Amino acid sequence: MQISVVIPLINEDESLPELCDWIDRVMIAHAFTYEVILVDDGSTDNSWDFIEKRSQQSAHYKGIRFRRNYGKSAALNEGFKAAQGDVIITMDADMQDSPDEIPALYQMIVEDKLDMVSGWKKKRYDNTLTKNLPSKLFNAVARANSGIQLNDFNCGLKAYRNKVVKSIEVYGEMHRYIPILAKWSGFKKIGEKVVEHRPRKYGVTKFGWQRFVNGFLDLATIMFLGKFGKRPMQFFGLLGTLFFVTGLIASAYLIVAKLFSDEFALTNRPAFYIALTTMVIGMQLFLTGFVAELVVRNAPERNHYQIEEKIGW
Repeated sequence: MQISVVIPLINEDESLPELCDWIDRVMIAHAFTYEVILVDDGSTDNSWDFIEKRSQQSAHYKGIRFRRNYGKSAALNEGFKAAQGDVIITMDADMQDSPDEIPALYQMIVEDKLDMVSGWKKKRYDNTLTKNLPSKLFNAVARANSGIQLNDFNCGLKAYRNKVVKSIEVYGEMHRYIPILAKWSGFKKIGEKVVEHRPRKYGVTKFGWQRFVNGFLDLATIMFLGKFGKRPMQFFGLLGTLFFVTGLIASAYLIVAKLFSDEFALTNRPAFYIALTTMVIGMQLFLTGFVAELVVRNAPERNHYQIEEKIGW
């Protein structure tokens, strides 16, 4: 199979019929072999009813339904697990991403030998204050910390070689930083393509202000995991050792000073308690490193989600 299209969605029953028809037209026009995986992230409208009906009408369509809302990252992760195509295309279900971009994205993966291609919505129709400016800030911070020169990390329209999506885990709000996850997994051939951004035709945006805070927190998590995810003791152990040694040296100095001077009031000096506190913090950080090592080795259920049903498999 050439292409798997993975579409995470929540409450998009108005846009789904038009989007799916559009995808079919593009695939048929270019004679692609394909599947479309629709991941319902806890919709409360008629989205799942449409997915059921579509999967019965066409063998190209498959559905995954979450029992409750887990978020876009969880939906993408389950879609990636299920995808069988040589190239995986992701897009949003609100029709702001154009299926007409699929052939060019596929070509860049297959012919240009890229590991992944990220869309760049150079001209956007979103609100400048609530979406465009925060997005520019996110992208600037992500570029500075990752070294990946992309203009739009958060674009939902992306293409991946199959082995890329099978090698990464997406959770929390980390769908915004999949290029960074791919790079940390050893996939460094990352390209970018200017894509069409369409005005929203149906419904309203499903994302609130919380995504901005969560996005920055997850960026910090990704950068830490990329460098120390498999060896947390190297981070916490080094930091703990520095704190402990600093406190130990300061305490030793104060104790020696007390031995040589009876007028030196050890317990009345704030520096003595600061030194003891620094030593305690150092020991706690060191122990945190050990605990983190245990967690890394004993967390097989980190990406387990309750899927109520699957159809079309």
